[in-house]
Order: sequence, then structure tokens, then C-alpha cells
Amino acid sequence: MPAATLTFVSRRAPDVLPGRALTLGLTLTWLCLIVLLPLSAVTLTAAAPGWEAFWHAVSSPRVLAALRLSFGSALLAALVNLVFGGLTAWVLVRHPFPARKLIDALVDLPFALPTAVAGIALTALYAPQGWVGRWLAPLGLQVAFHPAGIVVALIFIGLPFVVRTVQPVLEDLSPEYEEAARSLGASRAQVFVHVVLPAMAPALLTGFALAFARAAGEYGSVIFIAGNMPMVSEIAPLLIVTQLEQYNVAGATAIAVVMLAISFSLLLVINLLQGASRAHALGRRSA
Repeated sequence: MPAATLTFVSRRAPDVLPGRALTLGLTLTWLCLIVLLPLSAVTLTAAAPGWEAFWHAVSSPRVLAALRLSFGSALLAALVNLVFGGLTAWVLVRHPFPARKLIDALVDLPFALPTAVAGIALTALYAPQGWVGRWLAPLGLQVAFHPAGIVVALIFIGLPFVVRTVQPVLEDLSPEYEEAARSLGASRAQVFVHVVLPAMAPALLTGFALAFARAAGEYGSVIFIAGNMPMVSEIAPLLIVTQLEQYNVAGATAIAVVMLAISFSLLLVINLLQGASRAHALGRRSA
């Protein structure tokens, strides 16, 4: 008798929601068209003249100064927003006060306000003859037309990212955990460090990353208040526009590629830290 042949057909369990292949294909296609294709075009355009021309374009003192100013100001502004954005979210969630809804709505104003309008308003406010600048000038403090003005503008446009990222986390964090810790004898500082901060840490890192990424490429609100002096208060996005106005496409794209590489590296590190912080928080909860 012929030996019986058994055929085993492995079947993958069907997805709960249909259309996985279709939606995945559409998503990847859309991301390629919107994100990967333009970035690839920028990279190829910058690499076309060759490595020597690329290095010459990005290593000039003017470009290095603009990159230091852009990323240094973005980092400083994001750190300020990390502290005061988290504090603002805490006050809006945990402390009822009159006009809280109005303050909550004002947080979103930098989202809706055109960046050029924000730059003009901040310049009028902090200029030597402005409402605030006239009081700072006798003290020897200059904000407008100075690198400090760049930081102020980046703080303005980055604050909502931290507040809106941390706020939902605080709303989901029940005050009962804090009350339980207090009932066990923990001080307020211990409650914040061991109960509140671990729950807020992933959201704070996310808000910090979003604020930093937004500030690193900001243009409209900065050019009015910065002064735009080469080697002093000229940001990298403005230098890219200047190179394009001079028909130096290769130089402009070279600066853009360097900004892209630095931003991607920093965001990757922040995301890794965020994942580690979230895993640590889950481990603490499970323990």
C-alpha cells in the first residue's frame, strides 16, 4: 500500500480588524511620498557635487556658527519649556482657579498664531523701545536683535508641545496615589520624586523632543527678533534661505542635510531614553 502522505498547512490566525495589508501598504506609500522621497532628494542633491564640495559648504565658520546657534538655542528653549511647561500642566490640572479655562486656551495660541506675527509681536515687546525692552535696556540686558531673542521666540513657540503632552498624563494620574504616599509618611518632595515624576517622565521627554524638533527648524518667529547678524545671531534656516537666494542650491542642501542628521540623531537618543523611562515606570508598577 502506498504510504499515506500528510500535508500540513500552517495558517496564521486572522487579524481581528480586516484590511491590515491594505492599510499598511497605503501607510508606507504615503510616508515614502511625503517623508522619505523629499529627504532622499535633499541628500542626493547635496551629495551631487562630491564630498569635498559638501565638506567645504558645511565647515565654513559662518555655517558652524549658525548651526551652533540654532541647536544651542533650541536645546536651551526646550529645557526651559521642559520645566515651565510641566509646571504649567501641573497647575492647570491640579489647582482649580478662576479663569483656568481661559489660561488653558491661551496655551494653544502659539499653535494658531502665524509665526511671523509672533516674531513681530515679540520684537515690539522686547525691542529697546518696547514695553519690556525699555526697562531692560538700563540694566544692560538686550533681548531683541540678540541671541537671547532667539531663545525667547523658541520658548514661545515650543511651550504648547510640553503642556499638551504632559496634561493628559496628569489627568489620568489619580491623586489617590499621592494621598496614599502622604499617609505613609512621605514628604511632598518624596511624593513628587517617587510617585509623580516617574509617571510624568515619558510625557516630559516626549514634550521635550517635540519642542526641540520644532525649535530647531523654526524660521518665521526668529528672523524678526534675532537681528540676523552673521556669526552672531544668524540661524541655520535663515542661512539656507540666503544660500538659495544666491542660487547656491548645493550649499543650501548641504546645510539642510547636516541639520537633518543632527536632529535625527538627537531625536533617536531622546526616543531611546523615553522608551527606557517608560519600561522602568512599568517595572516599578508591576513590582
